[in-house]
Amino acid sequence: MKQAKHFVAGVLAFLACLALLAPRDDAAEGPRPPNTPDTVERGHAFFANNCGICHGADAHGGDKAPDLNTGRFRHATSDEDLFAVITHGVPGTIMPANHLPTDQVWAIVTYLRSTVVAGHSGLKGDKDIGKQLFWSDGKCATCHMVNGHGGVLGPDLSQVGQSRTTEYLRQKIRDPNKKLTVGFHEPNADYVVPISNSTVTVTTRLGKLIKGVPRNEDTFSIQMIGSDGVLYNFVKSDLRDITHEQKSLMPAYTDSDLNGAALNDLLAYLTTLHVGGQ
Repeated sequence: MKQAKHFVAGVLAFLACLALLAPRDDAAEGPRPPNTPDTVERGHAFFANNCGICHGADAHGGDKAPDLNTGRFRHATSDEDLFAVITHGVPGTIMPANHLPTDQVWAIVTYLRSTVVAGHSGLKGDKDIGKQLFWSDGKCATCHMVNGHGGVLGPDLSQVGQSRTTEYLRQKIRDPNKKLTVGFHEPNADYVVPISNSTVTVTTRLGKLIKGVPRNEDTFSIQMIGSDGVLYNFVKSDLRDITHEQKSLMPAYTDSDLNGAALNDLLAYLTTLHVGGQ
């Protein structure tokens, strides 16, 4: 009998410990900030500092995590779900728990809700002409891939139609250097160099210059894709110099390079690139 009592007491104590260790649902605690431009701006800053390393500074996605501008979230439906994902993380994935103040998490949720991609209705352009333009020699497909075809220097555009607004695409084509992702340190990665959407140029000991985009870098080595599309791995001690520039390798297409009609055709094609699309 005594043993049974001790067993029950032990079970109750164990359950009490589990209750203390279990993540609390902080969504109901503390006031939620108003949905104002100021809250959105604050949420953007909190997001960039805490989530940008994986999702990109403007939540447009990165090498490690998806774009959050589509309005569809894999592990969340309601705002409370988003709050829980940000706070507790997602088990079985690289999404970690984040011990942020409640008001900051709500500000991030408000920001994410403000970034939902606008529709592409009203866009004037011929998608078939735009497709020919995209895949013509020396154009977009030289650097960008769609469904396994094309170059690897620039971002994969296979689903760009559902993850970017028309205005965002227009701006990036006209001015690729606008709103570049600033480098962020990965949490607890003391020896990792922050990677940004930038250009890197290395000089070998023999004086050869190789320009491209960084892919991984730490204190001792750097991995990059050269403008020739080749993946390079360098030990830093074998290099004469490494230069990072906060600019894009993509050229700016002015109206003289790509007139308004041609740009609309290209945008019409890009907006068809999504799951179940082209």
